[in-house]
Amino acid sequence: MQHDKDSKTTFYTCSCFSTDNIFLEEFKLHVRFLSEHQFRSDYQAVLRNLGCSTDAEFNDILKKESYMAPEFKQMVDYCRSDEASKEGLLSLMQTEAATRVFRFPVFKKIFCDELIEEMEHFEQSRSPKGRPNTMNNYGILLNELGFDEGFIIPLREQYLQPLTSLLYHDCGGCYLDSHKAFMVKYDMHEDLDLSYHYDNAEVTLNVSLGKEFTEGNLYFGDMRQVPLSETACTEVEHKVTEGILHRGQHMHGALPISSGQRWNLIVWMRASQERNKLCPMCNKRPTLVEGEGFADGFTSDLGMSLLQNV
Repeated sequence: MQHDKDSKTTFYTCSCFSTDNIFLEEFKLHVRFLSEHQFRSDYQAVLRNLGCSTDAEFNDILKKESYMAPEFKQMVDYCRSDEASKEGLLSLMQTEAATRVFRFPVFKKIFCDELIEEMEHFEQSRSPKGRPNTMNNYGILLNELGFDEGFIIPLREQYLQPLTSLLYHDCGGCYLDSHKAFMVKYDMHEDLDLSYHYDNAEVTLNVSLGKEFTEGNLYFGDMRQVPLSETACTEVEHKVTEGILHRGQHMHGALPISSGQRWNLIVWMRASQERNKLCPMCNKRPTLVEGEGFADGFTSDLGMSLLQNV
């Protein structure tokens, strides 16, 4: 087992997807976008002085620069409010696709298309590439592109944790302090499906990005402690731009695609407060050794105490 420490890795963030470096060409201004509230507070007066004089013009900029689906932002804003409750959040969601499995729009379609295009450029390059996990043969680790600091960390901290705190408070949803994020690709000449398994995570987000494909739905059984012989599986449709949010220990798989090519963004979110007690993979109390970066989400006892005081 490993725990995280201060990483010495330098991240190079691709500005076309970074929330920290968006260039508004019309106004010759670099901005950062973490939320609508933050953007209004930081830039509304500045943009007004640069010629963005009406609310309609400012709202057009907001729509253009935010890559999040409006339904997703509405849920996140609700979760940040004082009256937020699990019941209220569930009423805003599209559906509970299976027991404690939730499906909802996450990104705008144009962002999905641009993200796939960027992945294809990297895939075709000569840059060294790591395999995303032991089951998927084709995919990309997003930290290799420098997407952690500018994309995945804000996504986890600013957008997903408000939801998981309400939905998965019993399995670390309030304390998701690290992650592993990667893209997986399914193609008629490569991987077609994914076998029944559970994730090395407390909570997982799986977003369907495209391209054009048929079939390939997900299916969910029970938690990993329940034998397959005692499990009835539920098929869950996975539409482009939508995310499936579920517990990492919830058994699941992906049915074969029958045509085309599909890209998915997977974010394994981890809570050291949970996994330091019991490793989710071997079901034993972990023995910690030093590791680089997030190191599968384990921390030292000092790191644990600091998290509990946040």
